[in-house]
Amino acid sequence: MPLSRRSYIGTASTALLAGLAGCSSSSSGGSGGSETSGGSSDSESAQTHTVGYGDSQTEISASSFPDMLYFYCVQSGWMNWPTVMENFEKNYGVAVHDDDRSSGEALQHMRSHSGDMTHSGYNGGYTYGIVARNDGFTQAYKPNGWEKVPDTLKTDDGHVTATRRVTTAVTYRKDIYEERGLEKPTTWEDLLQPEIAKDLALQTPQAAVGLAAALSVNNARGGSMDDLQPVIDYYKQIQESGAEFTDNFLAQFSSGEYSTFIRYDYSGLDLKYNNDELAEENVGVALLRGENGNQGALNMPYGYALLEDAPNPEAGKMFMDYVLSLEGQQHFLDAYVRPIRSSELEMPDEFIDSSEYERTEFQVDYNKLVDQQDSIIQAITRGANL
Repeated sequence: MPLSRRSYIGTASTALLAGLAGCSSSSSGGSGGSETSGGSSDSESAQTHTVGYGDSQTEISASSFPDMLYFYCVQSGWMNWPTVMENFEKNYGVAVHDDDRSSGEALQHMRSHSGDMTHSGYNGGYTYGIVARNDGFTQAYKPNGWEKVPDTLKTDDGHVTATRRVTTAVTYRKDIYEERGLEKPTTWEDLLQPEIAKDLALQTPQAAVGLAAALSVNNARGGSMDDLQPVIDYYKQIQESGAEFTDNFLAQFSSGEYSTFIRYDYSGLDLKYNNDELAEENVGVALLRGENGNQGALNMPYGYALLEDAPNPEAGKMFMDYVLSLEGQQHFLDAYVRPIRSSELEMPDEFIDSSEYERTEFQVDYNKLVDQQDSIIQAITRGANL
């Protein structure tokens, strides 16, 4: 019998791991290295790995690896990190700490621990990583595969590199919508209906996913990074109808406590196809735009950086190489997160039709967003009383 998508993921990942494991060598990495997650010597007692690209290429010893690697915002329940963490530990014997915090919380933690860095690296919203770089918290490291990343999604100095991209989307319970006589949402105005807003969940702009949602709404309603009033007014209106700003709502969505949540496209698709608690036919995922034709689905890059004075920098480099390797990138794709190297991988049919992305998706000037990010977050938070 043909495999279901849920069964296929485990089989495909196992096959890929096996295939890539057979390609390991002691010369991986660098501009002429192989496309593996790190090379190793034949000696188990003195195992070494060649990591990095170009001027970052170096030899590291597994003897320096800790039992536990701390990396901001690498967490279970988010972008298939559990699979990445599990296979990294299986390959290199290093467990990765389940760091349950948002990009904004990571940045705040860095600032409060300036001079006493507790984590080896930052992972999260790309623009938050640029802010960390500008604040002096990162150091240069170009992971193996760095040359495959588009120039606009990495810093020339090698401090911050994008590893994946996601797009703001709305996930909804199709069965509950049918019971209420509601149609599939196609615009942000649709979510203003009291029957939708009354049990709608989303996140505040302090988190990268919440910031992306806010900018999506703002753009759809004619705003800009210099004019945030449209999203402020929108957030006030949906709160009056019962919408809640919260970080934890997936379990409540499965139980029916929330009928709708705003996050990323991957969040809904992963829940639809990789979760046994809900039938696939009961989960809908939609990309939205404004009624006036403005795009309303921000495409947001996520990435990482090695931190200045990081504990265990060798293991941090090894982890960064693994995440950007085709093996690591495939783990993201298995959860419908578009890897930064997606052109080298086969995209699943379950992704939303490309015409929908063309209809709704937009990008912003990420450099401008970096410059204005803190003020944007503060303005929305205060203006909407979040």
